[in-house]
Amino acid sequence: MKKDIQIPKVEGVYIAIVNEFHAVYKTLDWNAYIINDKDVDLELVLIVTTGYSEEKITSTFRKKIDTLPKKSCAKIEMMQEELFALNNTFKVSYFEGNSMFDKTYLFRKNTINLKALQSIPLMEVKGVLVK
Repeated sequence: MKKDIQIPKVEGVYIAIVNEFHAVYKTLDWNAYIINDKDVDLELVLIVTTGYSEEKITSTFRKKIDTLPKKSCAKIEMMQEELFALNNTFKVSYFEGNSMFDKTYLFRKNTINLKALQSIPLMEVKGVLVK
């Protein structure tokens, strides 16, 4: 029964959108990262992203990371600035030991911008963070 399924609360795993310099193309690009600020490795991390508004929806992007080591981060995707006018969701599922964790992170439309930058844990850069 559904009431018997227990999905533990996600803590210490974040999504950040970072504005960083691309050395090859000499441009500032927006990139999405998943951050594991826990003291344990995450296994079989599945990330499904999409952007949407009342009139538009983007195609769905999927990414799998076999292992995300403790106190580390991994790049998910590069994001075009046109997407920031949409709500952007990142659905993250992973295993920690024998338990499955699941959380949806939401960046509301127009919240990803240079004025919203803050320090990002573990990365020593500034970006927009959702916990």
